[in-house]
Amino acid sequence: MSDDHVYLSLAEGHDDSDARWAFGTGFEDPLYGVDQTVPDGTDAAQLAAFCLALGDDALVSAQRLAQWCTAAPELEEEVALANIGLDLLGQTRLLYARAGQVDGTGRDEDAYAYFRDADAFRNVRLAELPNGDFAFSITRLLVLSSWRLALFERLATTTSDPVLAAIAAKGVKELAYHRQYAAEWAVRLGDGTEESQRRMRDALTAIAPYVDELFAGDGELRTEVLDVLRQVTDTAGLDLPEVAPVPGRGRDGDHTDHLARLLAELQSVARAHPEATW
Repeated sequence: MSDDHVYLSLAEGHDDSDARWAFGTGFEDPLYGVDQTVPDGTDAAQLAAFCLALGDDALVSAQRLAQWCTAAPELEEEVALANIGLDLLGQTRLLYARAGQVDGTGRDEDAYAYFRDADAFRNVRLAELPNGDFAFSITRLLVLSSWRLALFERLATTTSDPVLAAIAAKGVKELAYHRQYAAEWAVRLGDGTEESQRRMRDALTAIAPYVDELFAGDGELRTEVLDVLRQVTDTAGLDLPEVAPVPGRGRDGDHTDHLARLLAELQSVARAHPEATW
C-alpha cells in the first residue's frame, strides 16, 4: 500500500524544513518589530477573550501531552510528543501575554495559567479529556491540530490585530508538523493490525461527539477540517463517525470534571508557593 499522497497533500503549502520538527524552543521572537497597539475599531474585550480561549486550548493540550512522558510506546514518540507540547506552551505564552496587554488588567502568563479555577477556563472540552490509549491521543491530536491549523491560517491573513496575526503565522509552521505527525500515526494504526484498527475506531467514536464544538457554527471551517480528517481516515481504512454532539461549550465555561483534576496537578506547585521564583 502507498499512502505517501496523504502526507504530501497535508504538507502542501508548507515548507518541509519548517514542518518537520517542533519550534517551541526556538529563540526567534515572532513579535519583533510588530506594532502591539490595539488597532482602532477593535473590541479589546473580545480580542482578549479570544486570545485567552486559544491560549487555554494550547495549555490544556500541552499538559495532556506532557503526561505521555515516560509512558509513550517508544522513546522517539515520547520526544516528539514532548516537543509538540512545547510548541503549544510557546503559543500559550504569547496568547496569554496578548490577552493581558489588551484586557487592561496587566495579568501575566502565570496568573492566567496557575491562578484561575476550572470554571474560568475557556478551552474546548476535547482538549481536557483523559489521554486514554495511544490511539486516542493520536486521534485527538489529529483533530485538534487540523482544526487549529485551519484557524491559524485564517487568522494569519484576516485578523485586524497584527500581534495575533504574528502569533498565528508562527503557529502555522508548528501546527503543520503536529498534523502531519498525527496523520502518519493514524494511517499506521488504522491500516495496521486488527487490534490497532479497533483502537482507532474506538478513539474516533469517543472523540466524535466533541468535534462540532470546535466550529461554533462556522460552516466553512467545519467543511475544511472534516475534509482533511476524511482524507486521513479514508486512507487508514476507517470511517469518520457522524454522531450527535455533546451539549454545552467549553468556550462558555462548560467543562467535564476532568479539567479540574488536570488543573490541580498543573497548578499545585505555583499555588503552594505563590511568591516563589526560579
